[in-house]
Formats: sequence, structure tokens, C-alpha cells
Amino acid sequence: MYWKNIKIKTSDLTPKAFPKDVFIVNTIPNNLSKDEAGSGWKLLFDGKTSNGWRGAFKKRFPDHGWKIDSGMITVLKSHGEQGKNGGDIVTLNEYSAFDLTFQFKLTPGANSGVKYFVTLNEKSDSSAIGLEYQVLDDKLHPDAKLGRNGNRTLSSLYDMIPANKSERYFNQPGKWNWGRIIVYPNNHVEHWLNGIKVLEYERGSKEFKDLVAISKYKIWENFGEEKEGHILLQDHGDEVSYRSIKIKELK
Repeated sequence: MYWKNIKIKTSDLTPKAFPKDVFIVNTIPNNLSKDEAGSGWKLLFDGKTSNGWRGAFKKRFPDHGWKIDSGMITVLKSHGEQGKNGGDIVTLNEYSAFDLTFQFKLTPGANSGVKYFVTLNEKSDSSAIGLEYQVLDDKLHPDAKLGRNGNRTLSSLYDMIPANKSERYFNQPGKWNWGRIIVYPNNHVEHWLNGIKVLEYERGSKEFKDLVAISKYKIWENFGEEKEGHILLQDHGDEVSYRSIKIKELK
């Protein structure tokens, strides 16, 4: 058990709004507090409908393979066949610089992912292409042992940068975890897991290009460097649930 930054205030208790650059943790699912809304946050999933989403290679939301129930949007199991059931889903809008937060709940052995800067221009016969925050059961899914140095494990930049985390950073399948992706206007990117920053990189830098060159993405020119793109939830054939998907555009 760890404790730090314990403070108390006993006088001059006039309520004040949070500064707009302070990150607010809201534990009510699919809810925007007054302060969140006032600082520019928006819900990407309202907890009830597929509004704002469509199939990655479709004009509408998939007719099967995804379920919206009990405040969750869930990709259903299809025996691990990537994109063969409902397929990936993407936001209708595209984003450039942003702060994105989401909760996810894995089932044992499950694989999914949250991708960003998805353009849908690449020719792919399975999942749409984009920078990926890996969502994975590291203990039971074999993909955790592939790649290099753990760069396909939970919260990693898939096939490029491993997340620097310990097991105590995350909750096991069946429990909710918080993911966060921040893309600053200067192309600095961070991945967070349950309030801990697990990696950072500079999109478009020489180091970034060198990582692309030794990854599965090397066949796509200027991979991950588009000005803007969709946010994507991946259908990898395993049951994974999402909720409280929120975004704040940064300027």
C-alpha cells in the first residue's frame, strides 16, 4: 500500500472550478461532469447507442459482432478470428491532437486494441491500420510473447514500443482498467494505464521512423504520420468491453 501527496484545507473553502488543464477522474460510467464538459471533454460513447461510430469499412454500425448493453460496448467472441465477425469500428470524426481516455474489461485470453490516426487508406485484409494501444491478456494470449522485448503486451505501442509497467499497474481480466492516450500538438505521444504513464514517443521523429522500419508497418509509407485520423476499437475475435470513452481535443 502506497500513500503520497496527502493534503487538507480547513479554511477559505469557497468552491472553485478545476483549472482547465487539470485531469479529472470521473468514476461514474459514461458520464461527463460539469467541470469536464467545461474544459472541453466529450463522450465518444453515450453508453446506450452506437451514435458517432460505424464499421471501419462500412457506412453504418455493424449489424452483428458488437453489443451495446448495460452501459458497455462489447466486441463479441468469434473464436479469435480477427475482423471476421462484426469487424473493427471507428469514430465518424477524425482527430489530430487529443487526450483520449477509456475503460476496458478483458475476458481471459482476450485480444483487442484502441487505434488512432486510422485513415482507412491502407489496403488490409483484416484489421484497419493505425497506431495501436494494445489491449491484451498478457498472461494467456500468445501475442504477448511475440514481437520484440514485450512490444505487443498490454498498453504498449503495438509492435513498436513496449509499455514500462509492473503487474500491479493493471487489473486482471474480468475487472475494469483505465487507458489513456495523449497526442500533443507537437506530436509528443503518451500511453497511460490506470493513472501511470507507461511509454512516450515523438511521432514522426527519426527514432519513430526507425521503429516503423523494423515493425510490421514498414510496408506502409509514412505510417502513423498523418495529420489526423479516426479512433478505432478492434475486433480481434475475442470478447472485450469498453465504456467511458472520452476525448478532449488539444490546441
